[in-house]
Amino acid sequence: MTSEAKKPTKNPVLHELEAPDFGFEDSPSKMPAKDDHRLGHRERMRERVLSAGARSLADYQILEMLLFAASPRGDTKPLAKNLLATFGSLARVLKAEPEALRKVPKVGEAVIATIKVAETLGEKLLRSEIEKKNVLGSWQALLEYCQGTMSDRGIEHFRILFLNNKNHLISDEVQQTGTVNHTAVYPREVVKRALELGATAIILVHNHPSGDVTPSKADIDMTNEIMSAASALGIKIHDHLIVGNGDSASFRSLGLM
Repeated sequence: MTSEAKKPTKNPVLHELEAPDFGFEDSPSKMPAKDDHRLGHRERMRERVLSAGARSLADYQILEMLLFAASPRGDTKPLAKNLLATFGSLARVLKAEPEALRKVPKVGEAVIATIKVAETLGEKLLRSEIEKKNVLGSWQALLEYCQGTMSDRGIEHFRILFLNNKNHLISDEVQQTGTVNHTAVYPREVVKRALELGATAIILVHNHPSGDVTPSKADIDMTNEIMSAASALGIKIHDHLIVGNGDSASFRSLGLM
């Protein structure tokens, strides 16, 4: 039997680890030549935003640029167009539940995280218009905030705005989420949370994914139960708002409370 000559082993060489690339800045020196066209495309889009403003972009281009952070080297245009085709609008993409986003091909955790950060940023900008103010005196800004945070969602969300004795916002919380046409709400939990926060008044908000903001009998009954529980503890219910796609309804304006 002949034996094969052993190949000499090389001493392992340790290489310095490169800093992680989070997609905030492209590095031409690290990009393969075949990706030069992508770099050029991104640079042209950035120049367009700087010269003509972001409003000059189509929705798919806004989403495409947003996804640069999630995919520093990839072509994000096809994914941006696919997301818009799947959910129907830029707003619906930003507000899509992570579970729904995961069903879209090529959507990973980095894409979902980027989209959710963008959604939160938009909500914070809207919220800044009602913070440290009497929300009853800033009613239009409040409606815009509720529209911005609650409309265009695929399932029902039940939100509560907790106010102090000056009707300033203490906290803004989504207490329950449900299905496309129902959310289980527990009046005792609503009142309990108000007491924990020291709130003297609250505004109830929930969305109708169908877009029809007409209060249902279940909506009316639930509101009356919360009002009864809150009244016993001196907590005022200013209103209950139902938000649809571009529309809203006020229980107080409708004479339902």
